[in-house]
Amino acid sequence: MRTIENLSYSANQNVALDIHLPEKESFPVFVYFHGGGLERGDKAHEKYRVFFKDMTENGIAVVSVNYRMYPEAKYPDFLEDAAEAVAWVFQNINNYGNAKSIFVGGSSAGGYISQMLCLDDSWLGKHNVKVSDIAGFVLDAGQPTCHFNVLKERGLDERAIVVDECAPLYHIKADREYPPMLIIVSDNDIKNRYEQTMLLVSTFNHFGYEDKVQLKIMNGKHCAYVKNIDEDGKSVFGKLVIPFILRQKAI
Repeated sequence: MRTIENLSYSANQNVALDIHLPEKESFPVFVYFHGGGLERGDKAHEKYRVFFKDMTENGIAVVSVNYRMYPEAKYPDFLEDAAEAVAWVFQNINNYGNAKSIFVGGSSAGGYISQMLCLDDSWLGKHNVKVSDIAGFVLDAGQPTCHFNVLKERGLDERAIVVDECAPLYHIKADREYPPMLIIVSDNDIKNRYEQTMLLVSTFNHFGYEDKVQLKIMNGKHCAYVKNIDEDGKSVFGKLVIPFILRQKAI
């Protein structure tokens, strides 16, 4: 694995990304947004090390992205950063090899960000990227209603269920061309995250997108599998994401 660190993707903000490259010259790319409640976390956290290694060993490049967070950031700063990072990848990744396809995903807060990029096409559209340009999305334990820290910013109870323009669920519409989606959640996730994720899946099904959604329910706590390593020394999260990406690549 070859890593290029701290590449700036915005002329206007102090934000950066890392690129982890496989040995192959041609590869699919996975743009990954870390978790942390939109207030903490980092693209290069040690818990991602084995995941990045396993991805590259399977011929998949990973672009790990930092974005603005609370308390300095406000809604929608992190969404604007995420969309700009994806656009940067489309414009620049071929400087580092031959990108065959680009996938987008994230865990927890990064899952919320990824849901918003997938379902509200205005964010990527600002950068002339279509949602249909994305080969697939990995939506890992993100909040499909208005994110609890966005509610806090508004002075509302963080437990409230609000479905408005800041909620991914709000943007699901008929007659859209959604890419394939891998949705992941734990059976013992944080309070109400499992139930909200089931509502997200049910809403996709209600709109007739059953063939676009693959649901994986994990055993354990919120996003524990992201840092977990199995008995073979492999990333548990990688074993979910790698087949999803390689399967879409083969279609």
